[in-house]
Amino acid sequence: KSANPQWREQFDFHYFSDRKDMLDIEVWRKDNKKHEELLGTCQVDISALPTKQTNCLELPLEKHPGSLLMLIAVAPCTGVSISDLCVCPLGDPSERRQISQRYCIKNSFRDIKDVGFLQVKVLKAVDLLAADFAGKSDPFCVLELGNDSLQTHTVYKNLNPEWNKVFTFPIKDIHDVLEVTVFDEDGDKPPDFLGKVAIPLLSV
Repeated sequence: KSANPQWREQFDFHYFSDRKDMLDIEVWRKDNKKHEELLGTCQVDISALPTKQTNCLELPLEKHPGSLLMLIAVAPCTGVSISDLCVCPLGDPSERRQISQRYCIKNSFRDIKDVGFLQVKVLKAVDLLAADFAGKSDPFCVLELGNDSLQTHTVYKNLNPEWNKVFTFPIKDIHDVLEVTVFDEDGDKPPDFLGKVAIPLLSV
């Protein structure tokens, strides 16, 4: 019930050199669960923004009245990575020793914000739900930790997909929960939900 909403929410996005650098933003209104209406869209060219500073942007909505006020900070990704299983970042014993020393008891208070990191190997899924008429699905897997989100590629027409990817996240809060969700890619439509599991970091 507001024409001037304030959300004040922060999101972290990780984009890599092989991705496009345009951030697409959509503003929607929702009357109820069934009726939604697009109020406007805008784009931000991330590559054109100055780095290592917070940029205050007022973006007019395309073909609709109104504007969106955002703060965007572009900074190098630290501690975040996606790799194939065969080149696992922690496969080197010497690297594992360095990590063990970095997070040993005597170094606990050297950097309070450096809690640690989480490495997740997403191998495969088995016996997924068939979301398509042909009795198949086009599954991909999304990993969320806090407000960090990374995802695998899509394996098309397969109920037993193998991704074999390694994801590394920096941990900001030891009480966070890793959420792993499998979706079915559905072209231009929103993806279909195929299943989810939640793993508290304190249980690892």
